[in-house]
Amino acid sequence: MRIIVAGGDGFCGWPTALYLSKQGHDVTIVDNMVRRKWDDELRSNSLTPILPLEERVKLWEEKTGKKIAIYDCDLMHYDFLKEIFKQVQPEAFVHFAEQRSAPYSMIDREHAVFTQTNNVVGNLNVLYAIKEVTPDCHLIKLGTMGEYGQPNIDIEEGYIKIEHKGREDVLPFPKQPGSFYHLSKVHDSHNIQFACKIWGIRATDLNQGIVYGLHTEEDEYDEGLINRLDYDGVFGTALNRFIIQAAIGHDITVYGSGKQTRAFLNIKDTIRCVEIAAENPADKGEFRVFNQFTEEFSVLELAQKVQKVAEAKGLNIGIEHIENPRIEKEEHYYKAVNTSLIDLGLEPSLLTDDHISRTLDTALKYKDRVLKENVLPNVTWK
Repeated sequence: MRIIVAGGDGFCGWPTALYLSKQGHDVTIVDNMVRRKWDDELRSNSLTPILPLEERVKLWEEKTGKKIAIYDCDLMHYDFLKEIFKQVQPEAFVHFAEQRSAPYSMIDREHAVFTQTNNVVGNLNVLYAIKEVTPDCHLIKLGTMGEYGQPNIDIEEGYIKIEHKGREDVLPFPKQPGSFYHLSKVHDSHNIQFACKIWGIRATDLNQGIVYGLHTEEDEYDEGLINRLDYDGVFGTALNRFIIQAAIGHDITVYGSGKQTRAFLNIKDTIRCVEIAAENPADKGEFRVFNQFTEEFSVLELAQKVQKVAEAKGLNIGIEHIENPRIEKEEHYYKAVNTSLIDLGLEPSLLTDDHISRTLDTALKYKDRVLKENVLPNVTWK
């Protein structure tokens, strides 16, 4: 298939592009490199040293003989985006190209406005490019489990049957997002659903849990193909941040009680889920929602898992509870449905001590790159 991976230089996009290329698909990366600029803005970095995108792609071609095309394009620039659609004629468009950090969106007014403008307008441009150039193209959009929030009922996959005053209907599952970033994803979902209804676009919304892990089979070809790994309080997810804290001898810092529960999946499952969606496209006019995760953990459970693995390596690391910078329920019910992707063939790669151990080994290898002042949160919701 001809597949565009937008945001192909990022944490999820890069291994997805390599994996799809390895499977024989004709892959094109669209990216404006803004993720690297945010490192400069935040005075942060990737734990792992990552080559410029052009060098990464050239190395991939040298090692595998497979080519990946690159377009330096911002999705806000519609004329250029439309021209890319005309040249590539994609059969699937994998959309990772959004600002994906809740803390980043909560820094101040400017960052909140940027996040919603960039994400919502960029996604609208993609919808119009599909409508005007390749109407049969399948949009595979990265959503987030964070759209649902923390409801006191089971979280269904996108839709829920409601009975009200003697009548019933199947409606979109109520959304209770917890940041301006998560709100932008809700707006995306509504826009995509509307576009599918009025234009007959086919789309799959992958409501992804929190991704952990670093290595995939594709980066084993060469160290220069390694993925980025974020550890700071803005872009670093809890598990990765805990692992880096352990590597530098810092206590693992848990927000509040640590009883906040979330959905998780391995980066290998992320790329496999994209492949499954591409090979099993939504019907014309269908807005399909898959909950893309494999397990649920509390924040404290993750901290204890990392502490256990660190102790096995001779690292004596404590767990410290710090004030929660977010506004969220710290004790809550959490149970979500995730059967659709499994029914289509996903074989979950569950979180094991070995997964944590391998990432911790990489963190120990590159621990001199860690900017220690960045391992604690510096953005609050208040």
